[in-house]
Amino acid sequence: MTKTRPAAPPSRSALVEEIIGCGAIAVVRLKSTDGVLRAVEAIRAGGIRAIELTMTTPGALELIAETERTFGDDVLVGVGSVLDAEQTRQAVEAGARYVVSPVFRRAVVDEAHRLGVPAMPAGFTPTEILDAHEAGADVVKITPAEVLGPAFIRGVLAPMPFLRLMPTGGVTPDNVGEWLRAGAVAVGVGSALVDPKLVAAGDFATLTERARRMAAGVAGARAGAAGKTK
Repeated sequence: MTKTRPAAPPSRSALVEEIIGCGAIAVVRLKSTDGVLRAVEAIRAGGIRAIELTMTTPGALELIAETERTFGDDVLVGVGSVLDAEQTRQAVEAGARYVVSPVFRRAVVDEAHRLGVPAMPAGFTPTEILDAHEAGADVVKITPAEVLGPAFIRGVLAPMPFLRLMPTGGVTPDNVGEWLRAGAVAVGVGSALVDPKLVAAGDFATLTERARRMAAGVAGARAGAAGKTK
């Protein structure tokens, strides 16, 4: 059944809080359009609502539009692997509600903000991360995070606790709690959740189970953090 969006779109700040509330973004990076919508449905059934469809996936713009039409507010669809302002514009016009980039380009941040959606460019060093933040990044993606580990997140936040960091790469349903406890506001999860081999094989039940484990890991880490503050 096709869902409908509210008459007034949410503000950029509301979208940022919605993304952070999700805790995990499932990164869908596939070589074919086959099974993409079924994969999105399976991931959502497991409790992961934020879905990033990358520009490296064939027909990405059409998939974003179709995902938006099919799922509406049941799925928070964004675009990933964005490298320039034109891709940003095209993706947002197709229905992307946030823009994720593997690099920091001020033009991408500026265009996303002009269109009223959050921008999440990447940084790797503390200087790159701060530069992205000062350029207006709503959240800074840390990639490839597997090279750095959760200790890096903790170390960067110690002198700069105002940063909102989202590690991507190396995050799994088993270790998601470590990243969140280190101070990440959310995580990006690729093949550890959306394995192209599972999609190709039509094993959507396993995708749902992985999403359930990921959602449980997010909830557990946040419950533990809330308990410590009491």
